[in-house]
Amino acid sequence: MREKLSRYTLARAALAVLLALTALTSCSSVTPGARRADASHDIGTPLTERDLVAWNIDIAPNGRGLPAGSGDVATGAHIFAAKCAACHGAQGQGGLGDQLTGGQGTLTSAKPKRTVGSYWPYATTLFDYIRRAMPYNAPESLSADEVYAVSAFLLNQNGIVPANTRLDAASLPRVVMPNRDGFVADPRPGRL
Repeated sequence: MREKLSRYTLARAALAVLLALTALTSCSSVTPGARRADASHDIGTPLTERDLVAWNIDIAPNGRGLPAGSGDVATGAHIFAAKCAACHGAQGQGGLGDQLTGGQGTLTSAKPKRTVGSYWPYATTLFDYIRRAMPYNAPESLSADEVYAVSAFLLNQNGIVPANTRLDAASLPRVVMPNRDGFVADPRPGRL
């Protein structure tokens, strides 16, 4: 019985593969083994540079990719209270969402606290993460000015920048994070 079951299962798998290959070749207008000169598959719409701009929002540690704009600690406190505190606590101490402040000196302890001030290696990474993923219920909804302001507020709450700080594309990459040397650089060519 077991041998019949395995043969049956094997036969079904072989049939599935055969059907998939048949479907792929029947969808193609190119003779199997031949290539079209334009290498097009006649599927979809080609992307333009303009299409890519909306997706190309990553920020490098050195600040490459940071948008125009600026934000200060005081403005960041107001935005944080309105859009972030419900999850992260009024001062970033944690709640439903992760703790964002404190934790300095705990990374080698039995209970490390990985916060903006104790763990993150670059202030630009903070900006990048907030811009892409926050607030949780509306990611990518904050303007560049709002992201700079919230970043300034969180860096201030962690004692990294003073209360009168205004961040922008030039100043944010110059912020030295406490754990900047706690990560190993990527040795692959072309990496930062």
